[in-house]
Amino acid sequence: MPTKLIANNDGIDDDEEEEFEMQRRNPKVLPGAYQLSSYVPMLSNKRVGIVGNQTSMVGNTHLVDTLLKLNINIVKVFSPEHGFRGIGDAGALINDDVDSKTGLPVISLYGEKKKPTSQQLDSVDILVFDLQDVGARFYTYISTLHYIMEAAAEKNIPVIVLDRPNPNGHIIDGPVKKSGFESFISMHPVPVLYGMTIGEYAKMINGEKWLKDSIQCNIEVIEIMNYRHKTPYSLPVSPSPNLKNDNSIVVYPSLCFFEGTIVSVGRGTDMPFEVYGHPDFTDEEFTFTPKSVVGATNPKLKDVVCRGMDLRDHDKSFKKLNLSYLLHARDVLHKIHGDAWIDRPRFFNLLAGNDQLAIQLNSFVSEEEIRDSWEADLKDFRKTRKKYLIYD
Repeated sequence: MPTKLIANNDGIDDDEEEEFEMQRRNPKVLPGAYQLSSYVPMLSNKRVGIVGNQTSMVGNTHLVDTLLKLNINIVKVFSPEHGFRGIGDAGALINDDVDSKTGLPVISLYGEKKKPTSQQLDSVDILVFDLQDVGARFYTYISTLHYIMEAAAEKNIPVIVLDRPNPNGHIIDGPVKKSGFESFISMHPVPVLYGMTIGEYAKMINGEKWLKDSIQCNIEVIEIMNYRHKTPYSLPVSPSPNLKNDNSIVVYPSLCFFEGTIVSVGRGTDMPFEVYGHPDFTDEEFTFTPKSVVGATNPKLKDVVCRGMDLRDHDKSFKKLNLSYLLHARDVLHKIHGDAWIDRPRFFNLLAGNDQLAIQLNSFVSEEEIRDSWEADLKDFRKTRKKYLIYD
């Protein structure tokens, strides 16, 4: 593992030098992007493509700006869901653009195409991937990773993955995706919470030969300093518009199933993925009203008063997917709406990775039985996962 940061480089300003020196004296978790001395030499005299967004930071400076200061020849940027600056609505198509600060072309990987074309990579010698994941299967940055690796392997272009901590990296839980439920929010046979960093995940994509035609990508993972899977890590930058803080990131994997139901998760409020509700939760005193805001311009139940649950002070110590929210909503709403409380059944099944969870919920199967149905697949996944761990 790298043990030092690049020092006394003319490309780094005085404030960042001071910050780096403080981190040397007081070791803390440092993402791979900070290990400049480990990857900058690999970029010298190369035409570099960056896969990044607003989370791609080195100290207080964006990775793109940091590398440009070091005279690295960045030729284009590839951006994931929500765009390069991270303000697009969830699921909204993002168009190609030009970065106003640097003038670099920005290729959207969440527009008409989610995989770079061969032509788009003609001018690229090496790719640098730096996105902050949150460790949930349906969070699409790992799908972008898949397509970047696949496109790069087809062109024999190496990929440097700048690893970042997984804030849910200590949890392995949830249903494992079954065959037939593949989509951009559910590409691989992993559980909802897979307990791996994005660098470890890249190794697993390669090792399990999940890329098209079982090709493999030439990847180099730049490791995180001072990190283990149970190491607490507070994200310095919001990874997407509706994950605004550490609490929402913890709750997100459990609440995201509601995206396939009539229940709001607070998009369009200042507390998305920290609340859930619906007008028919008549016994609940807590209320919120979704409005059109940046990152959620047309939220579910827009301008409708919702009653429900405030999870901003929930127990943050749990170590598994929390099914109590789904079960609570099912118990109330099924009486009124029947099975139709899951109003987007196909989308719900893609989030779950199977059609079994919806059936179990609507059949009032107990939480214990639901969890038991996952266990054999989780046991197999843990064996697969173990082969690719860097921070075990």
